[in-house]
Amino acid sequence: MKRSVRARMVAAVSAAGLLVGGLVPLQAAAAPPLVYVAMGDSFAAGSLVLPAKEVLTCARSAVNYASLVAKQLQPAKFRDVTCGAATTKHFASPQPGIIAGTAAPQYDALSADTTLVSVGIGGNDIGLVGLAVSCVNLLPEGIGTSCKATNTAGGVDKLAQKIDAFAATYGTVIEEIRQRAPQAKILMVGYPTGIRKSGCWPVVPVWAKDADYLQAALTRLNVRMAEQASAHGATYVDLATPSVGHDMCKAAGTRWIEGLIPSVTTNGLVPLHPNAAGLRNAVPTVLAAMGTVSKA
Repeated sequence: MKRSVRARMVAAVSAAGLLVGGLVPLQAAAAPPLVYVAMGDSFAAGSLVLPAKEVLTCARSAVNYASLVAKQLQPAKFRDVTCGAATTKHFASPQPGIIAGTAAPQYDALSADTTLVSVGIGGNDIGLVGLAVSCVNLLPEGIGTSCKATNTAGGVDKLAQKIDAFAATYGTVIEEIRQRAPQAKILMVGYPTGIRKSGCWPVVPVWAKDADYLQAALTRLNVRMAEQASAHGATYVDLATPSVGHDMCKAAGTRWIEGLIPSVTTNGLVPLHPNAAGLRNAVPTVLAAMGTVSKA
């Protein structure tokens, strides 16, 4: 009997030893350091919102949302390759500078140790700013040309078709990032609300029906981005919802995106783009979307 009890005790101690031994590797396996890469176009770059950290090639702001996120998280490495005028083509190919120089392909910033990637892209691929400019009418409705009428002539919404055809590119981008940075959490950052329902002509000289058409296009692009993020295992970051009530129709102290006339007061020097407040107020939403992200 004593021998049996002793045997059971030895077995129990051995098992405990195995459990403890098995825990050691788990305790020793530290999370990888945070390596953050920010990719995207002028909305992500915060083009010409001062202070700037790069002007001639990409017009990149030192206080874009990625830089502000990095300031909070203090990653081991932070590579911001966002660039004004970028399209998804410039993820794989060099981009001519806005004024001078050449920006390297944005995918080149990715590496096997990258743990976080934020991407804001697509507006230039579908010609969003060009659309907005085509919607400008300085004279009252009926005197001029409606951009909605132009784009939906014959009962076919050519812009909606263009957005839908582009959508799959988001999936391609996500998969390409995953190939280069297999352990990274990928955030697909949507566009903020641009203009309120029916607009605010003549403050922003876009007719009511065209303002709604313009915002509908932006919403459609966000929806397609969200769908592709879900289908490819990335996280969609909704900037449209928190920016409601802060569109280009609002006064300087309230708006997060500029109208046709840039403003020094709001530190928003590029028309139809986020100002300093828009970039700053994107940060909490981006951080929330990150969930559990290891710091350095």
